[in-house]
Amino acid sequence: MARHTGSKWKLSRREGVDLFYRSGSKYQKEGRVNQPPGVHGPKQYRSKSSGYNQQLREKQKAKRIYGILEKQFRRYYEEAVRSKSNTAETMFQLLERRLDNIIFRLGLAKTRAQARQLVNHGNVFVDGKRVNIPSFQAKVDNIITLSPKANKFSFISENLEQKYDIPTWLNLKGTVSKLVSLPSAADSDIDIKFNLIIEFYSR
Repeated sequence: MARHTGSKWKLSRREGVDLFYRSGSKYQKEGRVNQPPGVHGPKQYRSKSSGYNQQLREKQKAKRIYGILEKQFRRYYEEAVRSKSNTAETMFQLLERRLDNIIFRLGLAKTRAQARQLVNHGNVFVDGKRVNIPSFQAKVDNIITLSPKANKFSFISENLEQKYDIPTWLNLKGTVSKLVSLPSAADSDIDIKFNLIIEFYSR
């Protein structure tokens, strides 16, 4: 699967927000996340954005937060458009119900990249069946567990000790979790304006 292998902080600085939750970095301590990338970053000023540019930046920000490439991201938009529900809300739900995102939301992984690796290596089970596809769409009442091997990983217990705020649509006991309801954009802690993304693809 194709993925970005360059500097993740350049992506964060381009969007002006920490996209990857890397706390303690010198870029955060120095306040550089608000500076555009490049050697002359501190001297640059973010120009007034046109409507198109605002839509583009919102799309790019969402793609980079969830770690998705353009082709797959557009498929989520097209699936959301076909649904009878609110397009923006549906697109948000499709992204949040990705298996790698759920592992991250449960606090079993520090980042979505770490969660994706757990899934790719076959360490996650859904209703007792091994699933190694990060984009797998979990459904309400699905039971998500880790493999016996993954339960022994030291970083899993370390992550759980951090006691992350778990979304209300997920339930976690130990390392066993359940998707109890569909995620709601109103309860999201991610500042993504999905209406701008819908407008971008609707042009």
